This record gives sequence, structure tokens and C-alpha cells, in this order.
Amino acid sequence: MSHPNETPQSSRLIHEDRRRGRGARSNATGRFENQTREEFDDGWEGLQSLDGFTTRLHTDTARTIITTNDSPDISFDQSINPYRGCEHGCIYCYARPSHCYLGHSAGLDFETELYVKPEAARLLERELAKPGYRVKTIALGTNTDPYQPVERRLAITRRILEVLAATDHPVAIVTKSALVTRDIDILAPMAAKGLAKVALSVTTLDRKLARAMEPRAATPPKRLEAIRQLSAAGIPTFAMVAPIIPALTDHEIEAILKAVHDAGALAAGYVLLRMPLEIKDLFRQWLETEFPDRARRVIALMQSMHGGRDYTSTFHMRQRGTGPYAEQIAKRFRLALKRIGMDTPNLPLRTDLFRRPTPQGGQFPLL
Repeated sequence: MSHPNETPQSSRLIHEDRRRGRGARSNATGRFENQTREEFDDGWEGLQSLDGFTTRLHTDTARTIITTNDSPDISFDQSINPYRGCEHGCIYCYARPSHCYLGHSAGLDFETELYVKPEAARLLERELAKPGYRVKTIALGTNTDPYQPVERRLAITRRILEVLAATDHPVAIVTKSALVTRDIDILAPMAAKGLAKVALSVTTLDRKLARAMEPRAATPPKRLEAIRQLSAAGIPTFAMVAPIIPALTDHEIEAILKAVHDAGALAAGYVLLRMPLEIKDLFRQWLETEFPDRARRVIALMQSMHGGRDYTSTFHMRQRGTGPYAEQIAKRFRLALKRIGMDTPNLPLRTDLFRRPTPQGGQFPLL
């Protein structure tokens, strides 16, 4: 039933040789499937002979590209996600459960079965051209990273930015990839008009921890260098210390804030680790393999901030938690920002410069 090198307690885990370079330790069947699949050794062929998990791309044939929301604890009204699934493989990623809607696992499938939207720029231009479209900042990177490794080859995010730049439409980007600096040539002129800002997610300064927790994301030094380059180009740059994980990364709050401030970040925010749905099991598996000595402590502190549960979905509470430990983190964060002079308010972007595009095959507006 298990790999020769696995203990019975870890029989649900994928052997490390097959998941090398990935974040999740398992690949459980998605919660919407009516059949459960589990690999086991039947005595004829060992599990060690199975191929490793490689990245596969699927075309997402979405008919629209802008997603809207009215959540009271989210700072944006509309967003674009060029990709579904993310090869960065961050074990804590709150987007993992969404992969189950596609018939996949929130585990290794999320990191390897990627859906790309090659028509994103064309769809965006069509939606911006609609007479009823109302201009609001479009956020990129709200579910999965718009600059994950496959973007280097496909450049879907870059083409989206080209449409937004041509129409003078405001954009806010969140990423943990240094690849964002590739598009400084587009973002800098937009920023000069008050139309662009970028936030880099910095979870830890510990390279070893980052490699285990975010296996295919940019290293912490590369993210800090990206902040430097963006800031030097005149692009308003911010930092997200996200997620903060109690007993694992929370001791780094002050050090991270100083590092991003020294690199040029104007302000910073944070989000606590969230463990909804499949993430609660995936994160536990990761903790027990990477930090078995701290696993119970981390989970106990997380539950203390969610009324004894793994997760509370209540607005505002879901990202910041409640209780003494959550209040301590909030206070430390505020004091650190004040001490280093990073308590700059969030920067609003302009919406009054927008020029509606002429749809393909359409007519130019009358003068």
C-alpha cells in the first residue's frame, strides 16, 4: 500500500522523489469528484517507478476576463487572473481549493495542471470597449500569481498591461516574482500618470524556509531587488508580509519591514495564514514533514486566533484573526511601521484618464 521508504502513517503522501521541487506533499482527489483515486503498490510495480509531477498547460476558454467582487475586506472591486493554478507551489496558497472546481486536486495538481488564458488581452479590450463599462482599478494577482514561471514564455500578463496602458486604465499588481521587473517599460510610464502600483509579497527572509514553503517563487533577495528596481523606476511599490505564520515566520515581522523599507517600499500590509477547506490538511502535512518539532505549536496558535477552529470565514476576521495573539501581531506590525516611517496610506490611482478602446471591427467615436 505504501512506498518502500514511507511509513504507514504517511501512506497518503507522495514520495519525495516524485514531488521534488513542489510544495504539496499529497494529491488527494478534489472534493467535488464522485470517485476517489489513490495510488498504491500492488506488488507488481513499485511506486518509485512512477514519473514525477511535471507541469502541463491547458487552455482556459473563458468568455470574459474581468472578475468583480463586493467583499468588504478586499481592497479591489475587479480583477484579472491570467492563470488558474500556480507553479510557484506555495503550500499556504488560499487559491488551492479553487482548483477542485476544475476537477483537480488542491494538492500537487494545483501546481502542475495549469490553465492559461491566451485570449485574455483580446477579451479585456472587448470588455473595456463596452459602453456601460465603469472604470475602477483592475487588480492583477488576486488569486494566482500573474508572473509565475510560465509567464516568462507566454507573456499573457504583459499583453494585458499593453491594453491597459493603451487605454490609460489603472492597474494594481500583487506578485512574489522578480519577473515583474521585465515590464518596467510599460509600468513606469503608467505610474508617471498615476495609473500603476505594484506590491511584492515577502513572506520570509530565510532562503531555506522560502525554498521549502514557496519552492518555485523568487528568492527573498530577488524580491527585495525587484522592489529596488521598481522604486528606482518611479513605480509606487509596496510590500505584503503575507502570510504571517505563528511560531514560524512571525518573529521576522520587524526584519522584513526594515528590509522592504530599505529597498524602497512605500508602505506594507499583512495577512495571517488562512487554512480553509483542503489547505488545513495540506499545510499540516507540510508542517509535519518540514517542521515536526513545531507543527503542534503552529496549529495551536492558528486555532487560538480562530476561536479554536482551523479557520473562520467571517469577513475581516479571516485575514487578521482575533484574540490576544492576533492582537499582538497587529500591534507589532503597527509599531514597526511607525518606527521606520512606513505608515504611508495606500495610494489611490487615477480613473479620469481612461480612453475607451475601439473594438476590433468597430467604428471610431464621432468627434
